[in-house]
Amino acid sequence: MVVGVEIRSSEWTAIKQVVDRLKESFPAIAPDTVTLAVHHSHARYDGRRIRDFVPLLVERDARAELNRLQA
Repeated sequence: MVVGVEIRSSEWTAIKQVVDRLKESFPAIAPDTVTLAVHHSHARYDGRRIRDFVPLLVERDARAELNRLQA
């Protein structure tokens, strides 16, 4: 439970898939750094009641951060 909002297992599965995709997309960045970027982005959405687009938003945010790190 996150501030009265339940995060479904399907969301966690989607977040794990985001981590895997971004690790493949950014092989020059340490896998732990990719994982941290995704989890940091995911934490920004804690407490939000509408969860449908959270994995998409997390991937977009984490990808942008990783692009900045790679530059």
